[in-house]
Amino acid sequence: MPSSPKIPKELILEYALKMLIRDGYAALNIKALAKEIGCSTQPISWHFGNMDGFRNELTKYALEYANKKMLSSTGNGMEAFAGIGIAYVSLAFDEPNLFKYLYMGGESGYQAGGFDVLVNAGENAIMVGQIADYLKIPIENVSKFFQNTMIYTHGLACFVASGVITSSKEEVIEMVNQTALTFLSKAGAKIDRESNYESK
Repeated sequence: MPSSPKIPKELILEYALKMLIRDGYAALNIKALAKEIGCSTQPISWHFGNMDGFRNELTKYALEYANKKMLSSTGNGMEAFAGIGIAYVSLAFDEPNLFKYLYMGGESGYQAGGFDVLVNAGENAIMVGQIADYLKIPIENVSKFFQNTMIYTHGLACFVASGVITSSKEEVIEMVNQTALTFLSKAGAKIDRESNYESK
């Protein structure tokens, strides 16, 4: 068996992510990536086998990169949720090729699952519980608010990434905020326009 190449897997993925962000997935293939790195195709083939293997690893790497941008340092459910929405919209504005690869068109092969995953997966479920406790409204209502806001935000971000919407980032974030307040009001929260929300 041939010895492993000196170019590490992490470095290949780092270059691949840069190419993906800059040029889009359609421009990314093993030969083009090798040229970008300045090596032969052998190290890439050795680490990933074929294009499917490479794509699977790239998707994991790209998701980790995107998720780090959306991580919240606050323990407040409402602030964390708002922060994720802003980061999601910002990703569509700042790195549209990455956004399209991960969340549009299926090029990455990444599938989040049904709508219930939006509410029940890991940290999302924790946020839903925190928001319900803070606003003193039923968790079912918060789940609906959470789901509706995420779907609306995703739709706007897709329009942004594909160039359909030419509004500024600030305008789109304000659209998300105002719509989220409407969904929150329907969920039973008392809306205070000064602070945006308050507990009942």
